[in-house]
Amino acid sequence: TTTTTTTTTRRTRTRTRATATRVDEDDVDEDDEEDDAYYTWRVGGANDLKITHLRDVYRGDAPPRARPSPFCTKSSCPLNVGPRTSLTFNSNFVSNSDRILLNSVAYGSAADPTQTCSLSSDVYDPSGCDYVPEWVVRAGPRAEVYFDPEEVHAAVVTCGGLCPGINDVIRSLVNTLEVGYGVKKISGVRYGFKGFFSGDEFMPLNRKVVRNIHNIGGSALGSGRGGGDVEKIVESIVNNGINMVFVIGGNGTHAGANAISNECAKRGVKVSVVGVPKTIDNDILLLDKTFGFDTAVEEAQKAIQAAAIEAQSAYRGVGVVKLMGRQSGFIAMFATLANGQVDCCLIPEISWAAHGPNGVVEYVRNMLDAQGHAVVVLAEGAGQEFVSAGGTDAGGNPKLGDIGQWFCKQLKAEIKCDVKYIDPTYMVRGCVANAHDSIMCTVLGQNAVHGAFAGFTGISVGSVSAHTAFLPIPRMIERERLVDPDGRMWHRTLASTGQPDFF
Repeated sequence: TTTTTTTTTRRTRTRTRATATRVDEDDVDEDDEEDDAYYTWRVGGANDLKITHLRDVYRGDAPPRARPSPFCTKSSCPLNVGPRTSLTFNSNFVSNSDRILLNSVAYGSAADPTQTCSLSSDVYDPSGCDYVPEWVVRAGPRAEVYFDPEEVHAAVVTCGGLCPGINDVIRSLVNTLEVGYGVKKISGVRYGFKGFFSGDEFMPLNRKVVRNIHNIGGSALGSGRGGGDVEKIVESIVNNGINMVFVIGGNGTHAGANAISNECAKRGVKVSVVGVPKTIDNDILLLDKTFGFDTAVEEAQKAIQAAAIEAQSAYRGVGVVKLMGRQSGFIAMFATLANGQVDCCLIPEISWAAHGPNGVVEYVRNMLDAQGHAVVVLAEGAGQEFVSAGGTDAGGNPKLGDIGQWFCKQLKAEIKCDVKYIDPTYMVRGCVANAHDSIMCTVLGQNAVHGAFAGFTGISVGSVSAHTAFLPIPRMIERERLVDPDGRMWHRTLASTGQPDFF
């Protein structure tokens, strides 16, 4: 089904191409620059971010067939009625034609630093720039599903580092599978991907087992890096009769999930692989935000506040806080903005000089002379050119040098000051999710199950333009999402700290 959406934009700001249709110029009042130009964009087709369905890859005796969904909520889908369809129960089921706009802002000029135009960033086009909309599939329960709950064996695995909210996701997955769809066999894979073939027994999961795990930090299943032997993993999946795999993890884990989905497709087996993005670094493409990020920023406030108090209470005191963020500085940036007492924020995306008249050390000296104290927040991946350790860890991530300790040594060597150093790395991730993240985790877990039952594979679920969407994993893992040095949020941070460019 093709859905048509009509969108209104200012004629002087944006143009569209491809599927756009403009009203006749004769209908526009040339004397009124504020008149609107109307465009009609076809939802779907070439502008869709395609996701894979089991119909496209399963090579069994018979193609997967749709069946009425057993998913029900007592208020909107009574059990004692006939066939359930998206028409008769519109409040409960989502249409397969529903789409979400991926980039919701059409910029008026290619000169805008955050523009998404097709023009290169160094081209100035005062008349505007081409805007090509991209659509993603809206998540939610479908009226038709491609699995019989009686035949489902679902597996849940958590990989990579810990993150607030993992147990909330596990709980949501299990509750939706068991209560929402009637699945009776759910297995927890221990300690990451290697748990598929390490010999550790799967953990039986049900509603009773996961009832209170959201009140505990970490992962009830255990988590681990590496172990991504795709052949062995898929062999285990097939041998154990698993036909749904829910993978909770970050970029590297999603790359593994995509490889598992591809191998299952290559073998033509009916297995749905669905990811749930997990990273407190907030560095996954396409998403508004990842779960656990808000909690990490909130926990980081305690460390920054303590550093500020220590600095203000000491003679020429300097509080230094190192926060998580290997390649992206979102936690450091947002924690700095939230606190309001930080004088300098250093992140991986921005190069900076430590020494010299325009270096960070000299800036701290000036702050001490001016106000008697200073507070510095830096991400763990900042300034790695000064301390890089070389090599990679089990998950393939580059090993980092300790920029926090190095920076404190530079301050002590060059300035008369009292440095207080706080590294709350594991405190901000080994904790229980706050209310906002807990709600997000519940929504993501529910929709991951809906996506699997709908027959999709090689997808992940996430928040896009304030809606939950099914997204193709390959597009999400093209690269890490980074702080935009020319973006509005980083400029807001600079306005808060008052720091200059360090060069």
